Amino acid sequence: MKMAPSIYLSIGLAILYAATADAQLSQSFYAKSCPGGVQAVANVVSAAVRSDRRNAAGLLRLHFHDCFVNGCDGSVLLSSTPGNKAEKDAPPNLSLQGFGIIDQAKAAIERTCPGVFSCSDILALAARDAIATIGGPSWSVPLGRRDGTISRASAASSNLPGDGFSFRQLLQNFNSKGLSQSDLIVLSGAHTIGLTHCSKVTPRIYNFPRSASGADPYLNTTYVREKRGVCPNSASSANKFVALDSSKGGQTFDINYFTNVLDHKAIFKSDDALISTSSGLKQVLDLVRSPSSKFFSQFGLAMQKMGRIQVLTGSQGEIRKVCSKKN
Repeated sequence: MKMAPSIYLSIGLAILYAATADAQLSQSFYAKSCPGGVQAVANVVSAAVRSDRRNAAGLLRLHFHDCFVNGCDGSVLLSSTPGNKAEKDAPPNLSLQGFGIIDQAKAAIERTCPGVFSCSDILALAARDAIATIGGPSWSVPLGRRDGTISRASAASSNLPGDGFSFRQLLQNFNSKGLSQSDLIVLSGAHTIGLTHCSKVTPRIYNFPRSASGADPYLNTTYVREKRGVCPNSASSANKFVALDSSKGGQTFDINYFTNVLDHKAIFKSDDALISTSSGLKQVLDLVRSPSSKFFSQFGLAMQKMGRIQVLTGSQGEIRKVCSKKN
């Protein structure tokens, strides 16, 4: 199919904008203006994660949900106002965790470098530092993002991938952010840590349509019994937490998530979707059969790529004094 000249122009301008913005990011961005800022974030985050390992998944998810809605601009941190329902109050974001940790890091930096260090950069650093603290990979985080001033719940609802998405839907969603199929599968590996509510699990283990047992026949029967033991089929258990990956306590960053996907022991339909195509299955098998260092390396590279989505730089946006509200 022949593309219209205007489409080529739009794609070219998008690539040029991304390249220009990315060129303004640098690991040494705060070397002179706030030399202790990066370490201040690391100190706050590592203390929070050592206190409760579950904070690692919360901070990683917070960064992901920020970047997938209007780019990595810290807009997920903004609170709603009487005239605007912000991203954090959109249905997909109601279970987000880690806002208080970001606020602590921002406050620590503001004491020595007021009005210099962006909340969006703190988010990017916090995700990296949190995963490194629990023994996961570390990666370079170029800095210089500025904070956005627009945060709308409707944008979150329309941009974040759903846990029931098919492979095609997931790929379209990731491609729209400039991410590849490889990025999609590797970043899905973040489900090796974290929690979800039983309400997300019970439909597949008790109330699956046209199933004599009540369970989704795709799921491993041992897995179904295990999850039924954690999540009773009652309204009172709906908000009870269950680990996405129950191995090793569910808070160890490893490749076991991909083994779960292959064994039909994953919670979400979007997890199952990763191996619904031959190319997806091939990549998952390769990760499982390779040393964990391969997954770690690819995950770090994908996080670097995600952290550059539609960043604001230069004179765009602002540097918030408080992460939850515009200046």
